[in-house]
Amino acid sequence: MKFTAEQIAGILEGEIIGNPKAEVHELAKIEEGKEGSLTFLSNPKYNNFIYSTKATITIVNKAFIPEGEVATTLIKVEDAYMSFSKLLEFYDQAKGVKIGIEQPSVIAEDAKYGANLYFGSFSYVGSRVVLGDDVKIYPNCFIGDDVKIGNNVTIFAGAKIYSDTVIGNNCTIHSGAIIGADGFGFAPVADGSYKKIPQIGNVIIEDNVDIGSCTTIDRATMGSTIIRKGVKLDNQIQVAHNVEIGENTVIAAQTGIAGSTKIGKNGMIGGQVGIVGHLTIGDNVRIQAQAGVGKNIKDNEILQGSPSFGYSDYSKSYVHFRNLPKLVNELEELKKQILNQKKANNG
Repeated sequence: MKFTAEQIAGILEGEIIGNPKAEVHELAKIEEGKEGSLTFLSNPKYNNFIYSTKATITIVNKAFIPEGEVATTLIKVEDAYMSFSKLLEFYDQAKGVKIGIEQPSVIAEDAKYGANLYFGSFSYVGSRVVLGDDVKIYPNCFIGDDVKIGNNVTIFAGAKIYSDTVIGNNCTIHSGAIIGADGFGFAPVADGSYKKIPQIGNVIIEDNVDIGSCTTIDRATMGSTIIRKGVKLDNQIQVAHNVEIGENTVIAAQTGIAGSTKIGKNGMIGGQVGIVGHLTIGDNVRIQAQAGVGKNIKDNEILQGSPSFGYSDYSKSYVHFRNLPKLVNELEELKKQILNQKKANNG
């Protein structure tokens, strides 16, 4: 897709300094800009690149005043970084405009769908499924029986949505994600084997949720596994049966949450965090990467370590940990001095 400086300035409500007909078809970093590309400058650290960039158009802050000649067409806005982000969002939406049902694909006769459906080839929709308006389902997806999906939902290629799952509005589910697989429920029996416990619950995903590639969210044993509105899940996260994640909580990659744990709202959980089952984690909690959480957490706590404990205590302890070799050497030296003193006293 091609855009002129005039069109871009119209979207961003910006002022053009240069050629309003200048045309771009790709995005680039300012230091890597080339003819036909659009870039931005918001960090003064990169100011020197404005005089050498080959980018055709550059978005800058209104306060920016060039100290030399620039070849690129400038679009001045209040906040260059936010304006560029807005443009990325606009570009992404324009690029993603797809409508129609590709073949081969299967949609059950009793399934219902709204306006502007895009349904990619080799995808499957089961019985009694309800899809809202502006839903995009990319190729090789599976949507099981009795699934309900709201408006403006995008499900990328290869995702699998098991039966009875409920997905709200404005959600994005990336490739390889699996929503609604059986929870890890097995009961030990006398002969040492394990008997599977039927998982008859479902998964509920509320509005404005993003789910990363290869993330798995298990259905509840009974009731629902619930992902509240505004939650953002990175790639390769495991959410076990009957877990509840509070609104606007963000979780980084490779985190695992065991069954029936309840996580509060507005939390931030780093990568490779392990959380055991049946815990209650409060609101506004921060858990640093690679922490191991084995007990309940109150509101507003910051944790680090495995097993995790208070961030401030962890930082203080870590200073001593790093100094352990030095401390051991000092102890050994003290022991020698004491032994030598004893010998001298006994001599």
